[in-house]
Amino acid sequence: MEIPAQDAAHMARAVELAGHGHGTTSPNPVVGCVVLDADGRVAGEGFHAYAGGPHAEVVALAQAGERARGGTAYVTLEPCDHTGRTGPCSRALLEAGVARVVIAVPDPNPKAAGGAARLRAHGVAVTSGVLTEAAERVNEEWLTYARLGRPHVTWKFAATLDGRSAAEDGTSKWITSPEARADVHRLRAASDAIVAGIGTVLADDPHLTARPGSAYNPGLVARSAAEYDARPTAPGRDTPGVRGSTGAGGHVLEAGAGDEAPVAVARGDVPGVRDVPGTGPDGAGPDGARPDGARLDGARLDGARLDGAGREGAGVGRWGAGGGSLVSDAGFGVTGGSSGSPGAVVRGPLRVVVDPSARTPQDARVLDDQAPTLVAVADDVDTDLKADLLRLPRHDGGGLDLHALLRELAARGVVSVFLEGGPTLAGAFVEQGLVDRVVAYLAPALLGSGRAALGAAGVRTIGELHHLKFDEISPIGPDVRLIARPTTQPGREK
Repeated sequence: MEIPAQDAAHMARAVELAGHGHGTTSPNPVVGCVVLDADGRVAGEGFHAYAGGPHAEVVALAQAGERARGGTAYVTLEPCDHTGRTGPCSRALLEAGVARVVIAVPDPNPKAAGGAARLRAHGVAVTSGVLTEAAERVNEEWLTYARLGRPHVTWKFAATLDGRSAAEDGTSKWITSPEARADVHRLRAASDAIVAGIGTVLADDPHLTARPGSAYNPGLVARSAAEYDARPTAPGRDTPGVRGSTGAGGHVLEAGAGDEAPVAVARGDVPGVRDVPGTGPDGAGPDGARPDGARLDGARLDGARLDGAGREGAGVGRWGAGGGSLVSDAGFGVTGGSSGSPGAVVRGPLRVVVDPSARTPQDARVLDDQAPTLVAVADDVDTDLKADLLRLPRHDGGGLDLHALLRELAARGVVSVFLEGGPTLAGAFVEQGLVDRVVAYLAPALLGSGRAALGAAGVRTIGELHHLKFDEISPIGPDVRLIARPTTQPGREK
């Protein structure tokens, strides 16, 4: 199909907008939308910023207002046709009087699909299949989750040029540079769960958390308090939704859209802001000083600013009306809203330890209170480990059934998994065809001996190689980051 240049350009912008939702929308998809007026001029833009918040179409239509009537909407995923925490976008488009809708990817979720059919039935011209590949790539985590019933899995490893992830004596800190490690934390922060094996826990005692200020979402803008005070009041036109940061030595938390002034500012001289209370219904209450030195200054976090609808109880609602905020050292989070409203949350990832024999030490750092942790153990193991346990069947009498693990994580709303740790668990994931993306950090160094990055992966002869295709090769400080994906995905439906 020949795609008109205008359609391609506006859909490309919608795909770009969709990317702003990475790391904040789970278990919902990332979606972008561009609305043109009847004369073909851009009237509104939007993206889905957080689960429970307004969908991309609603944000863009609100910005367009009456200019949407007789115009065209470009949306990266078929408009939903069901009522969940928000209303159906298909009806919002109809009520706005849009004459044409251009869709990149049909919705694979049978509960939400049908928006295109409803639009056509009411006389709206619908074009599908525009920039499908690009729209699928930006939404690959959720599409894997929706199509296969399991989370999308990214396997990350760091190694020397000769493929060694640790020296002969077991030491591995640090093979790669600080720049590469910061990039890893950015990817961690965008994931719903970080998964590691018991071998890694026993050898390295990792935290498995995302470093403060590591938010992946381009819509989360980190600024020091000094930078904040020196800037104009308008937070910018390019990021409707939630903005914020965490970090040591002062930080600014912003939430707003378009030309609105920032609606929340949090400052502190310690890493993270902890349990800052709401400041009253009008957001003009006291600072909310805490013993740890964190403050909330002049916060105004209301439904009109965050959910685009201006209704108390929709989306975030009013700051302090039953809500508050939490920004922890493990990641960035915002909660608020009136009673019963989930608010907007940018949460740290769940930590998952694959531990068939329940050998996780009770004092392991992965069991601290920095983030929630799930320890997956075999269903035939007797243990007194005090942790949130997930009992799973064994695979071929040995390790855990990883398919069952991913199904259980999906049932908990985990859309994306960041697989870290040793070669044994990585090999098992690769062997069972459960790796969707590989992110490798290669350092310009050689070891010659030591632990390989990947263990046994079911390859007995050269003809059984797991073939990948490079998508990206990028310098990261002195290192190189390689991103590759399997050339085939068994069971994946288009």
